[in-house]
Amino acid sequence: MLHLRLIVPADRTDEVVELLERTLGATHLAVLTGAARRPAGDVVLCDVARQAGDELIDALRGLGIDRTGAITSEEMDLALSACAEEAERRAPGDSADAVVWEELTEVTHEESTFSATYVAFLAVAMMLAACGVMLDNVILIVGAMAVGPEFGPLAGISTALVQRAPRLVGASLWALIGGFAAAMVLTVGFVWLMDALGLFDPGMFTARRPNTNFIWHPDQISFVVALLAGVAGTLSLTSAKSGALIGVAISVTTVPAAANTAIAFSYQDLPQAWGSAAQLLANLGGIVLAGTVTLLVQKALWNAQRRTDPAVKPGPSG
Repeated sequence: MLHLRLIVPADRTDEVVELLERTLGATHLAVLTGAARRPAGDVVLCDVARQAGDELIDALRGLGIDRTGAITSEEMDLALSACAEEAERRAPGDSADAVVWEELTEVTHEESTFSATYVAFLAVAMMLAACGVMLDNVILIVGAMAVGPEFGPLAGISTALVQRAPRLVGASLWALIGGFAAAMVLTVGFVWLMDALGLFDPGMFTARRPNTNFIWHPDQISFVVALLAGVAGTLSLTSAKSGALIGVAISVTTVPAAANTAIAFSYQDLPQAWGSAAQLLANLGGIVLAGTVTLLVQKALWNAQRRTDPAVKPGPSG
């Protein structure tokens, strides 16, 4: 379930309470009169089944509560209540299939911010992958995949396209392109440093590497894997099953391909550079395509569910 905390202007409280009472999945309703100070108003608390959350938040925004007051939401890990069980039973649909679009947009926005921390994670992941490439060590490659934070901007692009939010598209693209460019430049510097220290040498890169040659040899399967990873990653975000993201991260060759491109540039190996770049683009494109299509399908199915069996029932004048 979701826990909602609303700050409502005093003259709109009755209207908001009536809306919550008409929401099939809402329960644990409480009103704290005059408790809010900035902005001033009443505090309204309630819990709502996840499958009714998106429709309720839309209705609250329709009343302008996001502009005149505040709407905050958080996931509940535990709710021991017969009322909560009844609310979940009455709410239409299944919580596992529900998408809270405002929550998804906020999460992907946060994950799509170009920041020093984001670039640092991406650069460290590429440096790990570079070590894995030079040593032909699959364990290091898998570790680098798990560390890489690139799925956030990819999900941000898909979400922004479906929600028709051009500003989020721009921010996500900047985080993705700028982040990879900065991390690859840092990885080139790392390779030069390791080479100067005698820990790397061109012979390690050009040697036969049976465990990691796949990184710069893209094929149709690479794109299929990226599509499947995009579907799985998007479903894990929309259903709040974030544990699946680890599996998504270690199934696509984005970070290793970028690292291999940086190494190839360092040693002026154009065939590997082009092959790695093609692998990188195939994975990025496949994830965005699959994520966008998955969100479009989810949105269409959930909208159909809301039309046939709405969670918020019409009021006396509806």
